[in-house]
Amino acid sequence: MPSVASAHEKILIVDFGSQVTQLIARRVREEGVYSEIVPFQKAEAAFAQMKPKAVILSGGPESVHEKGSPRAPQAIFDSGVPVLGICYGQMAMAAQLGGLVEGGHHREFGRADVEVKAASRLFDSTWSLGERHPVWMSHGDRITQMPPGFVVAGVSANAPFAVIQDEKRKYYGLMFHPEVVHTPDGAKLIRNFVRKVAGLTGDWTMRAFRDEAIEKIRAQVGKGKVICGLSGGVDSAVAAVLIHEAIGHQLTCVFVDHGLLRLNEAETVVDLFRHHYNIPLVHVDASKQFLGELAGVIDPEKKRKTIGRLFIDVFDAEAKKIGGAEFLAQGTLYPDVIESVSFTGGPSVTIKSHHNVGGLPERMNMKLVEPLRELFKDEVRVLGRELGLPEIFVGRHPFPGPGLAIRCPGEITREKLDILRNADAVYIDQIRKAGLYDKIWQAFAVLLPVKTVGVMGDGRTYEHVVGLRAVTSTDGMTADFYPFEMAFLGATATRIINEVKGVNRVVYDVTSKPPGTIEWE
Repeated sequence: MPSVASAHEKILIVDFGSQVTQLIARRVREEGVYSEIVPFQKAEAAFAQMKPKAVILSGGPESVHEKGSPRAPQAIFDSGVPVLGICYGQMAMAAQLGGLVEGGHHREFGRADVEVKAASRLFDSTWSLGERHPVWMSHGDRITQMPPGFVVAGVSANAPFAVIQDEKRKYYGLMFHPEVVHTPDGAKLIRNFVRKVAGLTGDWTMRAFRDEAIEKIRAQVGKGKVICGLSGGVDSAVAAVLIHEAIGHQLTCVFVDHGLLRLNEAETVVDLFRHHYNIPLVHVDASKQFLGELAGVIDPEKKRKTIGRLFIDVFDAEAKKIGGAEFLAQGTLYPDVIESVSFTGGPSVTIKSHHNVGGLPERMNMKLVEPLRELFKDEVRVLGRELGLPEIFVGRHPFPGPGLAIRCPGEITREKLDILRNADAVYIDQIRKAGLYDKIWQAFAVLLPVKTVGVMGDGRTYEHVVGLRAVTSTDGMTADFYPFEMAFLGATATRIINEVKGVNRVVYDVTSKPPGTIEWE
C-alpha cells in the first residue's frame, strides 16, 4: 500500500544512526511537510520510491574516514534535489563530493558558538553576517579540505567548516545539530531549508491525513472485518475511531483487561466506546490468564514479550468468535516503527518489543491495519481532536501497552498492583488539583522492588517504597523531569502514605531521559 502522504511534498531523512534523528523529522513536520526516516542501507530504494523534494542526511556515530563507513546513495546527488547534511551527514556529503575528512583533531561536544562568515539562504532572516550564535556540537572529526564548489558560511573555535554551502546546487552542511533544543535557532534553520531552499509550501495537514487515511483503510480492508485492540491509551482510541469512520460496523473493538490497568480504566474505556461512539466492543477479562503467566517473572523484557504473546492469543481467540475477521488493527506510531528496527546494530530493537511492528505470527492468518504508523504522538493528539474525541482521551498521559507491569519492577502480584493503582490515582489527582496535568507530558507512580522500615504513629512498619515520575516532552522522544515545588511533593507523599495501605515512603525521580523509553524499568 502507498503511504498516506504519497500525494504530498516529502523530505527524505537518511539515518546514519544518530540518537536524535527523529527530532529532524519532527522539525520538518512542524513546517507542514511530511518527512520520513529511512536507514542508510535502504535509502536508495526509498529515494526512488518516495521521489522527495529534498533530502536531509542525519548525524551518526561512525567516522567518515574509516573504511566501510556509511555513505549516502549517489543517486541523491545526481538528482539535483536540495541536500542538508548534519554532523556525520555533512562530512559524508563532503567526502562523497570530493572533499577530505580527517580524524584526530580537537573534539567538540556540547555548546559552542558559530560565527557567520557568509550570507546564506539557510540563514535568511535568522542569522546575519558577523553574528555569533550558540549551537550544539557533537563531533570528533572535521572537514580539512572543502569539496569543489563549496564555501564556508560559518566557523566555530574548533570547527573551521562549521557551516558549508554550495548555493548553486543547493547543498548545505552543518557540523552542529539544529534539531535539538540546545541549538536555539535550529528549528529556524531547518525551516529555512524547507521553505527558502527547497521551496516547499507545507501541505501536510491533519485534515488531509484524516481524509486520505480513511480512503487507505477502505482500500485495504474492502468488505472485510477488522478487530481493533484497545489498550486504554490515546493511540488505540484514535485508531479505533478513525477506522470506524472509514468502515463502520465492519470494525469490532476488543478491550482486553489484563489486570495491569490503571484505577477505573476499564469502566472509562467501555463507557466511551459503547455509549459515546456506539462502536461494537468486546470486553475480555483476561486478568487471571495474564497474571498467572506473569507470576514469578522478574526480567522486564520477558514481561513485555509474555504480555505481547498473550495479547495475540486473546485477539486470535476473539477473531475466531467474531467469525471471518481478516484484519487486526492497533495503534502503532512512527516511533514504534523506528525503534523496533535496529538500523545500525544498536539496542533500539528491544525498546518496543511488546509491539507486533512489522507483522503478526503466521498462525494468526491475519493482516495488520496500522493507520497511525506515520504519526508521532503529538500528531495523534491533533488527529484525535480532528475526529472529535473528548479531551479526557486526547489529552491524557500516555499509557504503555504492557500497562502497570513495567511500573512494578520485580515480581508482580495482585496485592502490589492494587497498591500501585491506588498510589498512582492519588498522584494524578494531586496533579489535576494543582492544575498541572496539561503541563506534564507523562506522570506515573512506580512500586519499587524494595521495602523500608518506618514508624507510623506508635508502631514500626516494614512496607513498600513508591517512586513518582513526571516528565515534560513534546513527542516522547526526549524527556526532562518536571520541577515540582517541594510543597507539592510533600503534600502528595503525605496523601499516598496516609491513604494507600502498604506504603511508608515516597521518592521523586529527577532523571532526564535521552531518546527511547521514558518508562521506569
